[in-house]
This record gives sequence, structure tokens and C-alpha cells, in this order.
Amino acid sequence: MAVLLVMSLVCSGCAGRQRIAGRQPPPAQPTSTPPGTEESAKRATDIPETPSNASPASPTPPSPSRPAGARAPAGYAEEGNASWYGEPFHGRRGANGEVYDMHKLTAAHRTLPFETRVRVTNLNNGKSTTVRITDRGPFVENRVIDLSLAAAREIGLVGPGTAPVRVEVLGGVDPTAGFFTVQVGAFRDRGNAERLRNRLSGSYTPILVQQYDAPDGAFYRVRVGRISGEDAARQFGEQLRDREGFEPFVVRLDE
Repeated sequence: MAVLLVMSLVCSGCAGRQRIAGRQPPPAQPTSTPPGTEESAKRATDIPETPSNASPASPTPPSPSRPAGARAPAGYAEEGNASWYGEPFHGRRGANGEVYDMHKLTAAHRTLPFETRVRVTNLNNGKSTTVRITDRGPFVENRVIDLSLAAAREIGLVGPGTAPVRVEVLGGVDPTAGFFTVQVGAFRDRGNAERLRNRLSGSYTPILVQQYDAPDGAFYRVRVGRISGEDAARQFGEQLRDREGFEPFVVRLDE
């Protein structure tokens, strides 16, 4: 009887431990912005300081015919890579002046008007989410949108960090209308930004140096032109790439 009692107690203890183990919470998902995305938000650019041999050009080229694959106002959609951002941007003001909450369904886009609602579909798994545009970014080639942490979770983006997506505008807004500029560099040192502006000022106007307060310090973005229409701005950006060797980003000019 004593032996049976001891065995019963041992088995009872094992069962208890199994039940406790079964209640362990799952591993927490990350909330911090992936390193590549955080860098893209401020992105210092190495710009040659010597003048180029490019001839002066107007910053507002004539409106081009729409090239193959260009985005049309009706049924506006685009495909490219999405990323996401959380801490340390959580609780800071976005480009529209609103405090960024990574637990809400929002996103950053370089050219779509603020308050535009878009459907974002992860092309790897077919999952979709609907977000509101409240911020500007990402400033990395081949990325078209930066999602909040909440939106990234809805489409299975948090773990991978990036994924190919389709972005579709919902509603009747014409996202290609309005004024745009071309970002050609971003620097930690304001002096470098001013030198680039002075170098380009003989050929292009206007040229703006815009301060961006990143979580780890200020950056200074150099932006060229005030151009009506997104297609014309993109064509001008390609001219800057060819003539000056820049990696340009077309950005909406927000009032």
C-alpha cells in the first residue's frame, strides 16, 4: 500500500507539472522597428560634393505621356515591397501631425494624400488589411509602403519584416493630382545638406532643406522642385538620376 501511495503521488506531481507547462504564454512578437526600416526613415545619403557636368534644366518638365506600367488615377494600384515600423516611432508625431500609434491600422506612403484609405494585400499569403495614410516613407528603393505594427500583424508581415504587396486605393480620390518634390539626399550634418543645395541652386529651383527629427537625432533632407502631377515629378526624378547620379524619391508636398 505504501508503494502504491508513493507512485500515486509521483504521477499526480507529473500531471500537475504538465498542466502548468500547458499554460505557458506563447513567445512575444517583436514590437521594435526592423533595423532596415528604421534606417530607411532617416537614411543618410553619400552625395558627391564636386559639381556635375549637367546642363541647367527646368525643375518642372512638360507633362509626359503616361509610360507603360504607370499608375492611372482611376483604380489606382501599385505593387512593391512593404515593411513595418513600431518602436521607437510609437508615440511620436507622424508627418500629418498625428501621434503615431503602432496599434492602429495606419501606414506611411511617399505620395498618397493623408487620410487616403488603402487595401494592402500580402502577395505571399493572400492576407489583406485596410489602412489609413498618416505618415511619409519608406525612403528605400523597391519599398512602397510602411505599415503600422497592427497592420503588419494582420497580413503576417511582422516576422519576415518585408513582403511583396499590392496597394489599392479605396474611394474616389485622385492620388496623382497635387504638387510633388524630389528628395535627393538626407544628412546628419546640416552643413552637408546646405552644400548640396548650394551646388544645385544654379541649375534647379526651388531647393528645400527640411529637418526631420528622428528618434536618434535630426536629419536634413534635400528636396528639389515643386512639380504639378506625380507623373511629371517621376520623370523629373529620372532626369536627376541620369544627370546628377542621385537615388531620387518622389514625395508629395503636403500643405
